[in-house]
Amino acid sequence: MQYKLNAIAFALAAAGLAGQAAAQAPQKVVIGYISDLSGLYADLEGKGGQTAIQMAIDDMGGKVLGQPVEILAVDHQNKPDIAASKAREWIDTAGATMIFAGTNSGVALATAKVAQEKKRVFFTNGAATSALTNAQCSPYTVHYAYDTVALAKSTGGAVVDTGGKSWFFLTADYAFGHALEADTAKVVKAKGGSVVGGVKAPLNASDFSSFLLQAQNSKAQVLGLANAGGDFINSMKASKEFGIDKTMKVAGLLVFLTDVKSLGLQATQGLLHTTSWYW
Repeated sequence: MQYKLNAIAFALAAAGLAGQAAAQAPQKVVIGYISDLSGLYADLEGKGGQTAIQMAIDDMGGKVLGQPVEILAVDHQNKPDIAASKAREWIDTAGATMIFAGTNSGVALATAKVAQEKKRVFFTNGAATSALTNAQCSPYTVHYAYDTVALAKSTGGAVVDTGGKSWFFLTADYAFGHALEADTAKVVKAKGGSVVGGVKAPLNASDFSSFLLQAQNSKAQVLGLANAGGDFINSMKASKEFGIDKTMKVAGLLVFLTDVKSLGLQATQGLLHTTSWYW
């Protein structure tokens, strides 16, 4: 937590500098926080992320370069258009000098474009797509914690090295899932493995049974879960109920401690996954 707070404090200082560089210096530093506050990713960041930012503000005495700091927050509902619209509104009407947005790669990519257009600092923690620091990188974007390339090389590489050569992917059907599957498939193939199939599930799906039946019928050695948050929890729970772990290794490509606690040790026994940090 202290490491994360230090990173936030550094970003706050950057926001203050950005505010000073404006044609008309603002009377306060306004930070916009755009996250999933009520949906499948709420436990990963949500209101806890807002609290972490406020803790960093409080640690700095509530001011940056002599200016008071104000935080605005909104639930993006996992919709990129809502996030982009709110970021633009805050910058144009509230004088926001910095935007935090995360837990959804589509949201992060949309917000990053607004930040680049408006020349504002954009800090994302939780969004994983490697496009943020590759194809769609920007000098205004700070991508913190992990990305799909790192997750693919760690979990994907380790599973292939221990004998998991043939893969079937169950993928969240949006930017994050697509990037995570693609980056992991590259690692698997580079190490001599193969991808025998895959299926894309809608974000926040309620029933994974048909997808898991396809995975079982593929005869693959590994089921790669290219999803996260509530989707990972529900697909992992269903895979245990279907007995997937009896015939396939289950690889969680983005897993958090909160997921393990939610599922319990019995449901996660034997799960292979990587975490970017642990406290």
